[in-house]
Amino acid sequence: MTIMTVQEVMETIPNRFPILYIDRVEELIPGEHIVCKKNVTFNEHFFQGHFPGEPVMPGVLIVEALAQAGSIPLLKMEGFQGKTAYLGGLNNVKFRQKVVPGDVLTLQVDIVKLKEYAGIGKGQAFVDGKKVCEADLTFIIGR
Repeated sequence: MTIMTVQEVMETIPNRFPILYIDRVEELIPGEHIVCKKNVTFNEHFFQGHFPGEPVMPGVLIVEALAQAGSIPLLKMEGFQGKTAYLGGLNNVKFRQKVVPGDVLTLQVDIVKLKEYAGIGKGQAFVDGKKVCEADLTFIIGR
């Protein structure tokens, strides 16, 4: 079930092509939890150079997708609409398998700590139910 379309995502976060990595939101609890999807296609700009002959989604872009996903439940909280959530830090990043064209990346972030203008989320990315990446994400909300 789609809770937010890509157009609604773009109304919430400032990212645009070629660095928007959320196609739809399937679950959302503001300030707490989100599940998003990213359809990985061969037409992605990064596959031209990573790696020719064996296209693999760069790990840093998987983490960027998790950061974009994690910013949405923060920016949907009362008082934070219209603001920007910046990635302030990463911890415990692990990559477990490749993400390739044709995969559907499921991005899940649970917000585990909130302060006045900061939040910490636990992010996980899955393909076909298998965890491909995990990271602890720190967000700073711009005023």
